Amino acid sequence: MPQQPDDPVRFDAQPILAGMFEERRDPTMPTKFGKVYRPDPVWLSKSKQEAALDPDIPIVDAHHHLWDLPGFRYLFDDFLLDLQSGHNVVGTVFNECQAMYRENGAQAMRPVGEVEFCAGIASMSESGKYGKARVNAGIVGFADLLLGDELAAVLEAQIRVGGGRFKGVRYAGAWDIDASIGNSHTCPGPGLYRDEKFHAGVKRLGFHGLTFDAFVFHPQLSDLVHLANACPEVQIICCHMGGPLGYGRYAGKRDDVFASWRAGMAELARCQNVAVKLGGVMMRLAAYDYGRSPAPITSKELAQLWAPYVLTCIELFGVQRCMVESNFPVDKIGIGYGGLWNAFKRMLSTLSVDEKEGVFSKTAKSVYRLQL
Repeated sequence: MPQQPDDPVRFDAQPILAGMFEERRDPTMPTKFGKVYRPDPVWLSKSKQEAALDPDIPIVDAHHHLWDLPGFRYLFDDFLLDLQSGHNVVGTVFNECQAMYRENGAQAMRPVGEVEFCAGIASMSESGKYGKARVNAGIVGFADLLLGDELAAVLEAQIRVGGGRFKGVRYAGAWDIDASIGNSHTCPGPGLYRDEKFHAGVKRLGFHGLTFDAFVFHPQLSDLVHLANACPEVQIICCHMGGPLGYGRYAGKRDDVFASWRAGMAELARCQNVAVKLGGVMMRLAAYDYGRSPAPITSKELAQLWAPYVLTCIELFGVQRCMVESNFPVDKIGIGYGGLWNAFKRMLSTLSVDEKEGVFSKTAKSVYRLQL
């Protein structure tokens, strides 16, 4: 059962997130999939140089992070360097990662600091002095959806400090019985998305005109279906293509995992209030061993590995409910920013011009109500 909503562990950001990180790649050791490695600039520099494909296609990066953790800083300046990839990124959506929580005050209100931090960066970006991309045009924060009546005050504070950019909440529920998988940083235990008290919190988001970002692993997709059916009035976004897993107890079971994942996503696609983010599976799908690879994968190679999942999502949800995400800096463990967008463009090359515009920008603009 989920922990009680007043449990402070979920709000103690650095210890939780620090447990997800590995300081550096060690190619002599087995890769610890499910962990986030600090990007290795020397290794990334070994990438095959690729010019941006279809450089004029507008892109909204629908899911990225910014943080400042011990040994791993990825802030506005770092992201700006990655944005200089030759691709036409016009806007981005920040997704919660327990960054810059308030140090003091009520535990429930501390996540307001993350929204405030992101809104400040968005204001800087909107000055036009840092390039054309509007960074943090949308902000997805965290709030404890098990709070009950206290939740409204938290959401109202986030709306206030967000300056029109606060779009919703992510409360990740990804959990697996295999300890080697590594459960998501805010998940208090199995069955979260089936909890009626949690449903009440998600419905409160809808009351405030906010979205809900969901994250589960593929064996839990029925939990997300349950939540979507319980809260049909709320726009739900499924992060990271429904969390297909390829390590731990799922290693060597690629075909079985794909079949199970596809069945779960087909059921989820019947919920018309659900959209899906394409990408974000570098460390969980474990489709290639970036930890022991002498150089980053090419965009063509990555496209071949991810295409079955990406194209299945397009088939099931349609372009109107699919959007692309970088999941940076997490997915920077395996490929650079420019190479990642080239991989998406290769995977989606058979779409029409209008369909590409939908997946690369229009869906994110619509779902998150972005002013771009």
